[in-house]
Amino acid sequence: MSENQNLLAEQRRALILDEVRRRGGVRVNELTRKLGVSDMTVRRDLDALARQGMLEKVHGGAVPVVEASTHEPGFEAKSGLELTAKEDIARAAAQLVAPGSAIALSGGTTTYALAHHLVDVPDLTVVTNSVRVADVFHTAQRTSGQRQGSATVVLTGGVRTPSDSLVGPVADQAIAALHFDVLFLGVHGISAEAGLSTPNLAEAETNRRLVQSARRVVVVADHTKWGVVGLSSFATLGRIDTLVTDAGLPPEARAEIAEHLRLVVAGESGESGETGQPTDA
Repeated sequence: MSENQNLLAEQRRALILDEVRRRGGVRVNELTRKLGVSDMTVRRDLDALARQGMLEKVHGGAVPVVEASTHEPGFEAKSGLELTAKEDIARAAAQLVAPGSAIALSGGTTTYALAHHLVDVPDLTVVTNSVRVADVFHTAQRTSGQRQGSATVVLTGGVRTPSDSLVGPVADQAIAALHFDVLFLGVHGISAEAGLSTPNLAEAETNRRLVQSARRVVVVADHTKWGVVGLSSFATLGRIDTLVTDAGLPPEARAEIAEHLRLVVAGESGESGETGQPTDA
């Protein structure tokens, strides 16, 4: 069987992981047919995903890892997942940012992708508790020079989490003294019952402070976050103004979410599709 050169390794692995999660397990021979690659390539991909803790290898295939509600993957482990979805979400979310506004970006790989789309938006004030997000803006300024209209970046202090967010009392105190127009919030999990949740108790409190300091809350989360519940909830769906997600979100989830908030589905109807009641800008 000839190799499918159109898929990069990270794209194949994202598809494999989605298949494993959706079906509850998959066999190697099924993946070779679906992806058009060799048995050896699939096994290498499964080995890589197993090393990252994303799935568990079994004889002839793989099954999902049953994660505890306290399990928190690191930034690197999450950064290779749902790459296309995160890029679509970031592009759609960037359209919600007005020049000259004060915004906040929480930690996470999707907000990290969003930051790359905001470096050229003029006169932004950016508050973030993400080391990675702050570095995107600082790197852009070092590369192009401190030009007029460059973003002013405020990085909170705090204790660093596995996802490279700064949390804890220092971060909470800094955030509580600030007010921003829009918060772009990445999440570990989102559900109708639990709302927004995270496995990290300190991060839950810091996210709670971010939500309290924001005039509008925009959650950026790919479809795999729906139905996931972490140890600690920090906001209800009613506190969110907009969810920007990708086309992989199933219809029943879309209908349920649209009852509570504005839903933007990136990549549909041109750049994005919207359902639900829009909020005031």
